[in-house]
Amino acid sequence: MAVISVHNLTRRFGNFTAVDHISFDIEPGQVVGYLGPNGSGKTTTIRMLLGLIRPSEGEANVLGFDSASQSDLIRANTGYMSQKFALYNDLTARENLKFYAGVYGVRNGQRVDELLEQLGLDVIATMLVRTLSAGWRQRLSLAVAIVHHPKLLLLDEPTSGVDPTARRAFWDLIYSLVAEGITILVTTHYMDEAEYCSRVGILNFGKLLALDTPNNLKALLPGKMWEVFLEGKENEQADRLLPLLDVMGKTEGVIRASLAGDHLRILAKNAITRKELECRFKAEDIHNIRVESSIPVMEDTFMSLVSQ
Repeated sequence: MAVISVHNLTRRFGNFTAVDHISFDIEPGQVVGYLGPNGSGKTTTIRMLLGLIRPSEGEANVLGFDSASQSDLIRANTGYMSQKFALYNDLTARENLKFYAGVYGVRNGQRVDELLEQLGLDVIATMLVRTLSAGWRQRLSLAVAIVHHPKLLLLDEPTSGVDPTARRAFWDLIYSLVAEGITILVTTHYMDEAEYCSRVGILNFGKLLALDTPNNLKALLPGKMWEVFLEGKENEQADRLLPLLDVMGKTEGVIRASLAGDHLRILAKNAITRKELECRFKAEDIHNIRVESSIPVMEDTFMSLVSQ
């Protein structure tokens, strides 16, 4: 049985449709990423799954319970980590965790110590939360979300505002929880984080554009990816890339071209060859370039789906 089953779920706020007739199933033991920019409807979806707001249309079944009429049962068996850390700044890490254990009715005093050790929080257990870095607060919030042994974990942009090292460590923690049998739905606007998920849903303007494995989603690209590099002094390249971008924007067969740091990233129809791209630049008197084939990344898929 699916852990989450959603059918035509819709939420309107006046004339604004935040979530627009989405349908999907999440099976046990999966890490499903819900990928989209800010304002795409990710948090509204999470709030409907938890029964915090009612859908305007459609239905959601979570852990066998109806989200509209059995929200108390859902929240009792689900861990939720919101965008804002719901921690008490004037309590220590241990005191925060102990407090929330009590809120969830966890009477086993050893559970707090187990979580502090499991998530590597024992080294900051006696420190006040207000003194902790964003990475430590993030870990502590995760501990709070799983203190009651939930079957499902909903993480709403949990890595927003933390450094790349802390983000990678957090995903290691996520997979350790999956190994314990927890199913996880995580929202994010970081494209690279989608690569860590077993399945990814791409959301934009409230619509679920696709839901599949990262590899299957990248296979949806209507062409081939290329990268174009300029040979020369690094400090001159930023200005010199703009004419290249303009050339590609006017080239037949090029679907999309964009700046990517010190080079261009190009999606072109499959029939376009490296030699044709090189000749197009030379025809515009642009030389000293290097064109290389590239593998798709999740951002390529996202931009392609959104543009469609």
